[in-house]
Parts: sequence; C-alpha cells; structure tokens
Amino acid sequence: MTFDQLSLQEPLLKALKETGYSTPTPIQEQSIPVVLQQKDLLGVAQTGTGKTAAFAIPVLQLLHGQQPQRGPRPIRALVLTPTRELAIQIEESFKTYGKYTGLNQMVIFGGVSQHSQVNTLRNGVDILIATPGRLLDLLNQGFINLQQLQLFVLDEADRMLDMGFIHDVKRIITRIPVKRQTLFFSATMPPEIAGLANTILKSPVKVEVTPVSSTAEKIAQQVYFTDKDTKRSLLIHVLENPAIERALVFARTKYGSDKIAKALVRAGIKADAIHGDKSQNARQHALNNFKSGKIRILVATDIAARGIDVDNLTHVINYELPNVPETYVHRIGRTGRAGTSGIAISFCDGEERAYLKDIQQLIKQSIPVVDEHPFHPAKTFVNQQPAIQKRSAGNGNASGNRNNGQNKFKKRWSNHSSSR
Repeated sequence: MTFDQLSLQEPLLKALKETGYSTPTPIQEQSIPVVLQQKDLLGVAQTGTGKTAAFAIPVLQLLHGQQPQRGPRPIRALVLTPTRELAIQIEESFKTYGKYTGLNQMVIFGGVSQHSQVNTLRNGVDILIATPGRLLDLLNQGFINLQQLQLFVLDEADRMLDMGFIHDVKRIITRIPVKRQTLFFSATMPPEIAGLANTILKSPVKVEVTPVSSTAEKIAQQVYFTDKDTKRSLLIHVLENPAIERALVFARTKYGSDKIAKALVRAGIKADAIHGDKSQNARQHALNNFKSGKIRILVATDIAARGIDVDNLTHVINYELPNVPETYVHRIGRTGRAGTSGIAISFCDGEERAYLKDIQQLIKQSIPVVDEHPFHPAKTFVNQQPAIQKRSAGNGNASGNRNNGQNKFKKRWSNHSSSR
C-alpha cells in the first residue's frame, strides 16, 4: 500500500512526496483510516514504528479545509507528550507534513521563559503540542483556552506514568471538552494505563503493531561478557571501530551517564550525556549536536532517551542491561529504522546474567556472544595471575590459594553457556 491509497488530500501527499515517503508503516496504514473516520483510537506501538506520522497526518487532514474564524485561531488539536525533546520532534513532524495545509502549530514546555510562548498563543494556533506541567501552568494562568478542542492526542502514555505525570494528565483531561476525538498511544499497557484508556476513550479501535517481544529484523544483536569495572575500557575499545558512526549508549543512572560521557571525552571520543537532571537547554544542545554529527556518542538514561528520534543511528549500546526485558526491545528499536540496518551491542557483567536470560526469553532468541575482546572475564583473570602469584610468594599455601581463585572464577562464569 502507498500513501496515495489512504484517501489523503493533495497538500499532504505533496509534502509526503517531498520528504521521500511513499509507503506507510504498519501502524500508519492501520491508524490513518481509523482517525479519518473520526473514531477514537488506542494505538499500542513501540519506538521506531512511525507512530508520530500515524496521528499527525490524519489530524492535519481533519483540520485542513475548515474556514478559520476571524481573530485569533482557537486551539483545535492538542498533543500531550512527556518530554521536551519528543514535543519538539512532534512539532517538526506537523510542520513537515502540514507545510501546504495553511495550518499552524506550536510547542510549549517547561524549563524556559513562558513569555514567547504566551505571545505566540495570543496570535492563535491550530495545533498545540505540550508537556503536562507547562500546559497546566498556562491553563491555570488563563493563557490557554481548550474549549474549542476537537482532537486530543495522548502520546507515550506509559512514560507519563513512569515520569509521574499521570495525575497532571488526568487534571488536563478535566479541562477539555467531553465531546472530542481521542487518540491514545502507548508502547506498553500496564494496568493503570489501561484503566486510563478505558476512562477517556469511547468505543475505540485498537491498533497494535510490532509486539513488545519482537525486535526489528534488520537489527544485528551482540553481547559482550565483561566485568563491571572493565565496562568503561570495553566501551572505549568498541568505539575504536570506525563503522560505529553514531551510537546511543544507554546507562542505568543519571550519574552513571555523566561519568561514561566524561570518560569518553577524556579518551578523545566526542560525546555528551542527556538525562533528567540536566537543564532543558543543555539537553536540547546535546541532542542537536548529536543529530548534526558534532558529537558521535550520546549517553542517555531510558527516560531521557524517550523522544530521541535520530536518522541513521547505526548503533545502540547497552552499557548496562535493563532489568525489565521490554525496555531492551524499546532501546534497540532506535536503530534499524525505516528499512535500514542497525546493530545493538550489550555489555553483560556477572550480576546481569539473569537480565540477559529474561531478555532472551522475551525475544525468543539467543543473542550471539562476542568472545574475542581484551576485556572478557577469562582474559582479565589470566592477566591478573602474575600479580596473584607474586602476592602469594613465601606462602606455603600459594598453590592452594591460586586454585581456589580459579575455582571461584569457574563457578562464577560457568553459566555463560546457559545465558547464550
């Protein structure tokens, strides 16, 4: 199927052709007709499936052609999303697809002065993309009126829950018209999110693509066994490969992501970190540098990475494996997009073997192991032997101590084959 077969208007088709898009992704193919029929939609789709276009394109078509009222335009579509980065990218998508529709859009988020945002709102806007906190703030100040809202899009609902925004979302829902069309998107459906969907959707059509247990076919996966204290050296070693043109490195904590980025910079690798403790301007600066190629490596936590959409991302590196296997699928789905190939590399220390086992059970495949690297536990253990022997000199039990150490090592790593 092509976009020409989805009953789209000429202004949208023209913009899509200019961007080089001709074939919709599965979620776009299934969602666009539903939205154009003005039905509520429940979309379950992971990162990288083309979800933004699945709602942006039909929203633009539904609003296009309606005669603008005299005076400032009322807000007729609201897209609510958890992070500034994602909000900016959604606004860019609306601009790209809607460049010939005559509609306008704007994005609002916290962490910056509200002055320019308020001035733009006063001039009128058709489509508003917002993060929950700043939207509530401007609503309470009386700068935003949503009483003429026709379309409400709740994007990344599960991340709203993870980031503690769910109560803000519920407050916002009480401020918008009951009679509206609602589009609800989430990568996962935990009980609280499923309950929220049931309360705000009316007879929705459910569209579910790329089940959470699946990974992109063109993503080559690899795992490197190593020790926790050699991971940083292993990362620098791996990044010596010039084929890794642009990589997103996932760390478990904000502090850890900063330490990794600083270590890479000391090693002469252009890198930066992005996480929730950084200012909005610093996060956007790092993301812009990553997109433009000024830095080669971006280190991120899972929450900060949601909303990062970078073309030609060749590699995803799991510096630390996630303890939730579904998170692994979301992470590696950021490479290998739009039919391109991608590589996902994971580091696994002794404490993370259980996480690896859960991941492999979820994706129903064994991830190939890369043994040939200088920081494999077996090699680092062998390299330590002379030092161990030297410390044992003069001790009648030196041989026994060494054997005990070897036995402990064998016991610790004997389960590698089962993890593979």
